[in-house]
Amino acid sequence: MYGSYKEIREALSKQETTVKKLVDYHLQKIEESKHLNAFLEVYTDEALAAAALVDQKIADGTAGKLAGLVVGIKDVICHKDHGVQAASQILEGFESQFSATAIERLLAEDAVIIGRQNCDEFAMGSTNESSSFGPTLNNVDNERVPGGSSGASAVAVSADLCQISLGSDTGGSVRQPAAFTGVVGLKPTYSRISRWGLIAYASSFDTIGILSKNVADAALVLEVIAGEDEFDATVSRKGVPAYSQNLTLEEGKKLKVAYIKETVESEHLNADIKANTKAKIEALKAQGHEVVAVDFPLLEYLLPTYYILTTAEASTNLARFDGVHYGYRSDKSVDLESLYKQSRSEGFGREVQRRIMLGTFVLSASYYDAYFTKAQKVRRLIKEATEKIFEDYDFLLMPTTSTPPAKIGDYTEENVLEMYLGDIYTVQANVVGMPAISIPNGVDATGLPIGLQVMANKFEEEKMLAFSKYLSEL
Repeated sequence: MYGSYKEIREALSKQETTVKKLVDYHLQKIEESKHLNAFLEVYTDEALAAAALVDQKIADGTAGKLAGLVVGIKDVICHKDHGVQAASQILEGFESQFSATAIERLLAEDAVIIGRQNCDEFAMGSTNESSSFGPTLNNVDNERVPGGSSGASAVAVSADLCQISLGSDTGGSVRQPAAFTGVVGLKPTYSRISRWGLIAYASSFDTIGILSKNVADAALVLEVIAGEDEFDATVSRKGVPAYSQNLTLEEGKKLKVAYIKETVESEHLNADIKANTKAKIEALKAQGHEVVAVDFPLLEYLLPTYYILTTAEASTNLARFDGVHYGYRSDKSVDLESLYKQSRSEGFGREVQRRIMLGTFVLSASYYDAYFTKAQKVRRLIKEATEKIFEDYDFLLMPTTSTPPAKIGDYTEENVLEMYLGDIYTVQANVVGMPAISIPNGVDATGLPIGLQVMANKFEEEKMLAFSKYLSEL
């Protein structure tokens, strides 16, 4: 209906539409697209009531900066008095007692939340197939996965079921599905957005991310939801720039852009993705920018470091889901020990169980130093090596994914490692805590979307967003 929030505000100011009409439109699209399995719950009556209130505020001249923005939220972000399950049976029937800080800030600026979206269970997965509510289908090709874990959130934006989605990104969970569905996926610097109200997977990696139709919309939403928060001890106290007002590169300035040679030249990189990535590199060079291939000898350690540390953190974070306090409780238990075992065995899916077991193993007394401690040391080395790149270059450019989206059912218990390898280009930003964004970069020979990833130094979202907008128009 509208390609950007700027178009929406113009239409609202000219009285060509109303917020209620916008919500009605998206509700109709959601109904027509039920087969995609993108939404687990739609807040129909509540969204319409909110729309009426915002329309009145617009008439009174008191509307917030997101008035008319229709938002969907991934099922790992808490919204007070609404269900939140992390797409898992272990949280069956659970209602949140409070709202995430990001949600409160959206609502304070008059955004309308239309529903909660499917995802990989506890945000663990790269295909959206581990959800206990069934897979979400890619709207571009219904036989393919939309990526994960925020696959449904990406599909919802791509299929126009909402204007913006809030997802979460622990190792690429916003950027990878953005690439697979042809939208923009922004992962900010770790600590830029409060994690209060985000169900934890791996606490030192998790970030709330934004899925949008364009860079400008992502910049505006980040501007609203970022910033310090008394409820999150890890959130940054740095001031929040006016991202949406600074999306133009300095005129005449020539940038220094790096790309890791092994990522673009890899024999495992899909030919169309390689061609489109190189074409963008050549286009930058043609504009007079310096684009240089750099070596990153620690590349092969990214995934092992990521999976050792995230599974360790997950095994600790998910210990709280025990069948005692809330959520699913097995009716087959006979004592407290069997209650824990049965509830967790029945409530958690296979992928979550696998990662809990891996994490418990690497944290065990016999293997703690061999795996967890060593991975922490390697993480520091990766961070230092990445920071060194940014001493000489403004941005790091690479494909978002190495392949197009797989077909639904391609990944099984036997080849699950292939799914993990799909995160190869996205995990670096999470391991080092730096911001990254995936923007559309054309399509392959079969019409499937391709993503291009831009990474910047910590808290340089302002520069990264301006550069990404420039790249999108190049």
